[in-house]
Amino acid sequence: MSYQDILYEVDGPIATLTLNRPDKLNAYTATMGQEIEDAFNAADADDNVRVIIVTGAGRGFCAGADISSGANAFNRDSASMGGSETRERRASGGGFVDAIFNCRKPSIVAINGPAVGIGSTLTLPMDIRIAAEGARFGFVFARRGLVPEAGSAWFLPQLVGLSQALNWCLSGRIFGAEEAKAGGLISEIVPPDQLMARARELALEIAENTSPIAIALTRQMLWRFADASSHKDVMKVDGPLIGELGAGADVREGVTAFLEKRPPRFPGSVSKDMPPSYPWWDKK
Repeated sequence: MSYQDILYEVDGPIATLTLNRPDKLNAYTATMGQEIEDAFNAADADDNVRVIIVTGAGRGFCAGADISSGANAFNRDSASMGGSETRERRASGGGFVDAIFNCRKPSIVAINGPAVGIGSTLTLPMDIRIAAEGARFGFVFARRGLVPEAGSAWFLPQLVGLSQALNWCLSGRIFGAEEAKAGGLISEIVPPDQLMARARELALEIAENTSPIAIALTRQMLWRFADASSHKDVMKVDGPLIGELGAGADVREGVTAFLEKRPPRFPGSVSKDMPPSYPWWDKK
């Protein structure tokens, strides 16, 4: 696929999406957001893709929104932000946030340098975040007269807790990878020259050992029930899913592979074999 502000390539079961404005530290544009959305939708529809890795070209991950247009950089009517079409898409909950959140494939983000503003928030709907030594983060919106965007006022407390989210968002300060790991924003810190190898190692562990259908369901269950009021809310969904999956081909293969002490070869695909109760949130 050919894009302007990102690169997208598939190698085996792994799709790699690279933010590709290295001369601008991959500063975010409306075009980049639309391309991220398109790439995640493409990966979601491709049964050959099992895991998506997201990283940045050059020495930065994403230094925030492109503010080269000055004070108009955050004016939703300005051309640099995509004008009224982008504003309406965001207001309706569309765009790259929903594409990432609803994707049936897990995502790993390899943060190779500064990740500030939307450079931090665009990673939050992804599933696993690792960072290179020296990476820096910042939820700087209040320092620009803005509020956290891209659904981050929900995603960030889910990941790190309300107290930590308040600390970072109210101060708007920049902080390093060690603080990000201690606060739960990232799970690992890796030497820069090992970052992509480690991301691929994590991706292959998922791709080679798990059922695509089970992964798609599991990530939706964990995200959508993160703030459930009771375990009973979850049991209304996990019970029917176990029943639907239990007699299926993937479970038979998973058990057989375990007994035969060999890697599993799951036959199910997310494009054709999702269970009848999925998506359960649309059936309420």
